[in-house]
Amino acid sequence: NFCCRIHEVLIRCRFYFVLFYRAVLVRIWKDCVTGLSREERTYQYVLTHATPGDPDSILEAFDVWCSKVEFISTIGPKKGKILDRLLMELSPMTVLELGAHCGYSTVRIARSLPPGARIYSLEMDQRNAAIAEKIIRLAGYVLQVELIVNPSDEVIPRLRSDYGLERLDFVFMDHWKKCYLPDLQMLEGSGLLGKGSVIMADNVLFPGAPKFLRHIRKSGLYEWKVHRATLEYSKGIRDGMAELVYQGIK
Repeated sequence: NFCCRIHEVLIRCRFYFVLFYRAVLVRIWKDCVTGLSREERTYQYVLTHATPGDPDSILEAFDVWCSKVEFISTIGPKKGKILDRLLMELSPMTVLELGAHCGYSTVRIARSLPPGARIYSLEMDQRNAAIAEKIIRLAGYVLQVELIVNPSDEVIPRLRSDYGLERLDFVFMDHWKKCYLPDLQMLEGSGLLGKGSVIMADNVLFPGAPKFLRHIRKSGLYEWKVHRATLEYSKGIRDGMAELVYQGIK
């Protein structure tokens, strides 16, 4: 038993080392060699390998780059299918995305929405937002997406006054994990969540969002579950997405 456990730990450590190599060491080396950011390199690859106006082609180019060339954290294709299915079932008209990064999840969400739906996508990093804007434009979703370049804690309290929002049908969280709980609590206090509003939060098991999960367990405001999966573009690292359905204050 002891030997088996040691073997299991070594195998798991190997997966984390591979992630560290791909996500950190390769990034530092390529930053120095190319003079470009990881996000800029990703955009260049997508631009030269995808078909403009074809979101499927753009997502596929992202997936090839992230799995075979250089790791970048997006929802990825496996967890992405869970998101796709949920969006197709719900047909939300007003979506809030926290953490656009390079625009992968923005395009993935826009692709699954009904005509007339709108995404309000937040990204606090101006350089990443510039890449996301190019990707959104490349996919042909400029009219559907409002890209907001500011921190979530500044934007959420102003969604009603500045953007005229009355209700959020769907919220996708994939930004800083430490922000999941305070941002969720801000949304709860904003009045923008109605009964049946759905929140999906990625990476709640790795890197993890324990305070967020503790809150949704204890608050009594949600029906919820965790879709278990592995970390995007990685093997052997357990992760999951939390799906919350807001029930309102009882």
